[in-house]
Amino acid sequence: MQDHRVLSGMRPTGRLHLGHYHGVLKNWAELQNEYDSYFFVADWHAFTTHYSDNIDLDNNVMEMVVDWLASGINPNTSTIFVQSKVPEHAELHLLLSMTTPVSWLERVPSYKDQQDKLKSKDLSTYGFLGYPLLQSADILIYKAGLVPVGEDQVAHVELTREVARRFNYVHGREVDFEKKAQDAISKMGKKAAKLYNKLRKDYQERGNEDALVKSRALLLEQQNITMSDSERLAGYIEGMGKIILPEPEALLTKASKMPGLDGQKMSKSYNNTISLRDTPNKVEKKIKRMPTDPARIKLTDPGDPKKCPVWQLHQVYSDKSTMDWVSDGCVKAKMGCIDCKQPVIDAINNELAPMQERIAKYQSDPDLIRQIIFDGSERARNVARETMSEVREAMGISY
Repeated sequence: MQDHRVLSGMRPTGRLHLGHYHGVLKNWAELQNEYDSYFFVADWHAFTTHYSDNIDLDNNVMEMVVDWLASGINPNTSTIFVQSKVPEHAELHLLLSMTTPVSWLERVPSYKDQQDKLKSKDLSTYGFLGYPLLQSADILIYKAGLVPVGEDQVAHVELTREVARRFNYVHGREVDFEKKAQDAISKMGKKAAKLYNKLRKDYQERGNEDALVKSRALLLEQQNITMSDSERLAGYIEGMGKIILPEPEALLTKASKMPGLDGQKMSKSYNNTISLRDTPNKVEKKIKRMPTDPARIKLTDPGDPKKCPVWQLHQVYSDKSTMDWVSDGCVKAKMGCIDCKQPVIDAINNELAPMQERIAKYQSDPDLIRQIIFDGSERARNVARETMSEVREAMGISY
């Protein structure tokens, strides 16, 4: 299991906005300096809800990668790739579907939630039902130890863990497993082997979870055994077969509810976004049209910042002194709403200006973007091929 590897993706269904930047991309930029990071454009996932829409995927994929690069995602410290360029994702999805109960997919919270929210679309397709399993394949094929998600996505990671556990149980029963496990223990050296056996006994006889954690750390330290042996011993301590697909953990990201122009969460579905590509003039027009506290009809009417969507943007962009100035001016009717909005307009434009300069630079060199996508997809595919080789062998289809 690659404990130090993270994986995350994004669907190319349109222009990225400040919600994507504050909620996802800033987090990715931090993770890439700490982990072996895999970030992918989930173009197949776009079809789960937009299969009948006329999406310009070719352009969307290129523009999304441009926005990622302009936001600080570095192709030298992370692997940027496109899902459909790694067809092994689809193969693993197919093979996992053979052991995954339909009821597991039907109980994923987003399955019914999305059907309720997107009633104008026909979502009675296998692609929509099965998209959480495709997500599982996306994660498991890289043996990612950590998946950065918000709280609403934890259920998807839990499903992935269950899918991996079931697959390992069904297909991890190799011939002579016990003998192979004992041979692997003997390769560890006397001191490490003794400790491993002690931890295994402690876990199996007493259910000591701490022993399980320590055994995993011990296996990661071993230089004399292969990765296959390490996975075999990880399964042996839990009383099961070889672990072919390790279970990932959810890496909860900092809660970041970027408010939209109407006070709701910024989302294309609500048509309340500020795009990363919006010009200063467009940003100004959007902010100036924002609704404010409905009680402030006249300039002399006192207001309540908590009832104003603009105040939510101040909480993201303004320092304490500016917020104090806004609060005092609103509550005591010392300023008009246009005056209150100006610091937000300036802050957003200041944030977007350097990003848009980088966007223009990358847009001027489409061959560079294609090369980044090609190189990243090849690196990702090499890892995916290794996993699929193990999966096929475990299932007995390596002939």
